[in-house]
Amino acid sequence: MSGNVLLYVDGQPIQVPAGGNVAAAVAQVTPWFRRSIRGAVRAPLCGMGVCFECRVKIDDIDHRRACMVVARAGMQVQTHG
Repeated sequence: MSGNVLLYVDGQPIQVPAGGNVAAAVAQVTPWFRRSIRGAVRAPLCGMGVCFECRVKIDDIDHRRACMVVARAGMQVQTHG
């Protein structure tokens, strides 16, 4: 794959290489992907879908693991940080 994909993270346009994951796009905007139920900031730990720390809302679907989702043009991603 070649080229870039444009998606939106918290309303901000972000480009990632085609084939890249949503976590790579979110990391360009903020180091914090979400907050725990006690309010502690959380970020990806494993990068392979095991830890669930990179959960974000993608196209109105909550709790998606950003490290496991390939970025598509026009995606709307919302962090919970």
